[in-house]
Amino acid sequence: MLTAKEALRLLHRGEVSSRELTQEVLKQIERTEPAVHAFLTVVAEQALAEAEQADKHLAQARRDGDEIPPLLGLPVAVKDVLITKGIRTTAGSRILENFVPPFDATSVRRVKEAGAVIVGKTNTDEFAMGSSTENSAFGVTHNPWDLERVPGGSSGGSAAAVAARMVPVALGTDTGGSVRQPAAFCGVTGLKTTYGRISRYGLIAYGSSLDTVGVLSQDAADAALFLNIMAGRDPLDATSVDAPIPPAELRARDDLRGLKIGVPREYFGGGIQPEVESAVRAALEVFADMGAEITEISLPHTEYAVPVYYLIAPAEASANLARFDGIRYGPRVPADSMWDVFRRTRGRLFGAEVKRRIMLGTYALSAGYYDAYYGKAQKVRTLIKRDFETAFEKVDLIAAPVAPSTAFRIGEHTNDPLAMYLEDVFTLPANLAGVPGVSFPVGFDRLGLPIGMQLMGAHFQEHLILEVVHTYQQATDWHRHQPDPLGDDEE
Repeated sequence: MLTAKEALRLLHRGEVSSRELTQEVLKQIERTEPAVHAFLTVVAEQALAEAEQADKHLAQARRDGDEIPPLLGLPVAVKDVLITKGIRTTAGSRILENFVPPFDATSVRRVKEAGAVIVGKTNTDEFAMGSSTENSAFGVTHNPWDLERVPGGSSGGSAAAVAARMVPVALGTDTGGSVRQPAAFCGVTGLKTTYGRISRYGLIAYGSSLDTVGVLSQDAADAALFLNIMAGRDPLDATSVDAPIPPAELRARDDLRGLKIGVPREYFGGGIQPEVESAVRAALEVFADMGAEITEISLPHTEYAVPVYYLIAPAEASANLARFDGIRYGPRVPADSMWDVFRRTRGRLFGAEVKRRIMLGTYALSAGYYDAYYGKAQKVRTLIKRDFETAFEKVDLIAAPVAPSTAFRIGEHTNDPLAMYLEDVFTLPANLAGVPGVSFPVGFDRLGLPIGMQLMGAHFQEHLILEVVHTYQQATDWHRHQPDPLGDDEE
């Protein structure tokens, strides 16, 4: 499978048609999907019809010398928590099993307006609540590198689809690591944007002060292209920011002299898989060889990120998911009274993890406990944010592992919620601080499972991070490795 930019060059030169490219994508999905289960919905006929229209547009633009929309004819996938007009959107939940939205999320609309062809919706933990894509009501997604292991979550379907070369790029979302962690587990590049960089309008909300739209791709160059298209102020989202939009093109630097990269000591404590630490340290050596200055820093409140997140996010989820009550949205389980309708509908159609987080959040917000739990968590969140602000006064970027280990086995943490929550220990702080980060592959463990590293930057520094990752990817080939989920060595 070509990268997005490689495919677009061929499309724009007329060396391949959008229909041919889309047919190849659909063929790879059909071939690989039974083993991986990355998709919840595939819209093959619609995608082929859109590809034919794209081919007509391309032909006319080449004939008339008109500017070609930047994504014209490119097949892409969308995580199933982003609203798509006319395409079923479930959020991985039975409560939205048959929901077909009448509008597009702003991020999706901008990608479509740039000419992309939507081929389907990818699997996700229910309402994006999870770190393994095991919480989907519609089945587990399997890691293409080892079908017995998880792809990460909650954007596991998007990460697996890109890793298995079903699509060149997939949209994802990141509330506590849900783009970066599956990117690391699946050996692809994952961009978590600054809070407010991309509109959240049409993103089915989990934690409104934490949710961000991101990209999963084969490399940083493709992520930069999609960031350029989706970024920008949206009058439909009051939290979106009117900041300069990063350019679509990245340049590989000749060297990284003058760049300061901080390595937080708190991210290399006990519990980290030795191979993960070794691979991240080796990547730091590559950056040092390119001239970057590597220095140890401290983010002293890191240890509080997990408890703070699991008070704030469930509290916001409790409020956001109150609308799914069998009256206003989704299906209804009949009962004799309104309150019984609420109880039966939510009790039967929400999964166990969603109910767990709703109960945690409702408790944290309840009278007598608000100040002790939610209020205090917000104060500690401010301390975590200040840690990052202080660090970025001394360094340009922060480097760290993405997860303590490589992909774990399906079912390994199912009965241990705390162990599952700790999988996000290195990604949660960026969401609490609202800063951007990119996960990218830097090696493999002894079992052949991908290892990811993340670079984080100050607010709205996505282009700097992506440029540094792009420079690394021009000097290494970790991102070019791809799995063979069917074990037949076919490309």
